[in-house]
Amino acid sequence: MLDVKFIRENSEAVKEGIAKKKADPKLVDSFLRLDEEWRTKVAAIDQLRSEHNLNNNELAKHRTDDLISKAEILKKQLTKLEEEEKDIKEHRQAKLNLIPNLPQTDVPLGKDESENQVIKEVGEKPKFDFDPKDYLSLAEKLGIIDIKRAAKVSGSRFGYLLGTAALLEFALINFALKRLLDENYISKIIKKNNLNVSNKVFTPVIPPVLINRKSMWGMGYLDQGADEIYHLEKDDLYLVGTAEQSLGTMHQDESFKESELPKRYVGFSTCFRREAGSYGKDTKGILRVHQFNKLEMFSFAAPETSEEEHKLFLAVEEALMQELEIPYRVMKICAGDLGAPAAAKFDIETWFPGENIYRETHSTSNCTDYQARRLNVRYKDKTGKTNFVHTVNGTVFSQRPILAIIENNQTREGGVSIPKSLAPYFDKSN
Repeated sequence: MLDVKFIRENSEAVKEGIAKKKADPKLVDSFLRLDEEWRTKVAAIDQLRSEHNLNNNELAKHRTDDLISKAEILKKQLTKLEEEEKDIKEHRQAKLNLIPNLPQTDVPLGKDESENQVIKEVGEKPKFDFDPKDYLSLAEKLGIIDIKRAAKVSGSRFGYLLGTAALLEFALINFALKRLLDENYISKIIKKNNLNVSNKVFTPVIPPVLINRKSMWGMGYLDQGADEIYHLEKDDLYLVGTAEQSLGTMHQDESFKESELPKRYVGFSTCFRREAGSYGKDTKGILRVHQFNKLEMFSFAAPETSEEEHKLFLAVEEALMQELEIPYRVMKICAGDLGAPAAAKFDIETWFPGENIYRETHSTSNCTDYQARRLNVRYKDKTGKTNFVHTVNGTVFSQRPILAIIENNQTREGGVSIPKSLAPYFDKSN
């Protein structure tokens, strides 16, 4: 959430910023009205409590009927005011929860994904001397993806990965982990991209995939977008849609030393999404499914370093894709396509020759202190002052690049060649 003091002092700038993200600027006015009402109520409570305490002090010295009567009246008034204050505070918080993070100044304007900006295209698109097939046609013929049996078992938007497809997923995970745990590899990326960040490696994590309400709310995904999340009502637990949601909540209500930052994690988890807003979209195959596995980067960073940290995450994503030799393009996401927690975001869209289209396979976002404020994750700087950290997240690999590998490395005979970079992690006997 945003800093309340900042909203009070910069209300017009906040209105302008959230309007770029298609949020109603009237939210700010509604919040400020409730905020003023709450502050007035708090001041009245403080005044009444002081009067009540003074009366009690006099009552302790002289127990008179007038003082007793006044104490009872003040107590009732105080109870009534406290109940009113609590109600106003809840409504005030509800409005604050709906105000999204502000886009950074360099985020392009735009109403939706159609206005995202292409920053660059990397890699040469493969040329075939035959008509390339889409990944599903190839995979079903090879018997490595089975959506028909998955539909029989689980319904639509599920799939079985078998044989080569399953081995490809494990190969991608091991390939990426080896690099993210290599300080020299991180250092080379930093040097190549002229980044001013630490060369700390990532700590690997297998996090929980079920988190409580406080944690999911803290990451900023319940007030807006809750229809995408699977909720186990009996247990009041939520299935994560990305490891970001369980990595970012690890350190809630904790404080780092500045020397500990950036604190980088790479988490592997199964992810669950309802895909509530995608009816009729990508229904064929397993590009958009309810369950998939993903390797995710996450960092707790000092505010002055988060933009560079964000660039590092994008650079890592690009470096791994370049090793796979798969063509891609980098997209700078416009304000209208940013989720509530994100202040800035880049996507990588990978070339799918069988469909003659780029498809999103990676994203990386800087959420500044929006999530940290909700989760109360802080750090002490060199002067001893306590500040909120910034949070950065980014995809390493989901299952989508497997589909891109299948399409980009297909052969005339209907087979699939394995990228050279994955060969050391792949069991060729399969």
